[in-house]
Amino acid sequence: MMGRWIYLIPIAVFIYLWWSRRAASAIDLKALLERGGQIVDVRTQAEFQSNAHPKAKNIPMNQLAARLQELDRNRPVLLCCESGSRSSAGLAILKKAGFSDVANLGSWRRIHTLLA
Repeated sequence: MMGRWIYLIPIAVFIYLWWSRRAASAIDLKALLERGGQIVDVRTQAEFQSNAHPKAKNIPMNQLAARLQELDRNRPVLLCCESGSRSSAGLAILKKAGFSDVANLGSWRRIHTLLA
């Protein structure tokens, strides 16, 4: 019985490492902001109003495709949300729409940590 579980350990480690590196790093964030990066929080308006990063613009995920014109295509777009799931989906929408310089910051709370 224990023999089968031993094969899951490397898989779990791989998944953890992949998941933990799916969002932009502190170095990436600082460089992207220096290049005029736009922080876009894709949480709902109510979530955003309850607490958000002061430099973030709120474009809820369900409105992102319809509000692309509000974003400058010549500047990096840095997406965030509560956990990183919606911002990951937002990244796919922006890439499909032709945005080339897009990064998923993950949780909006990480921005404070990354910039500290």
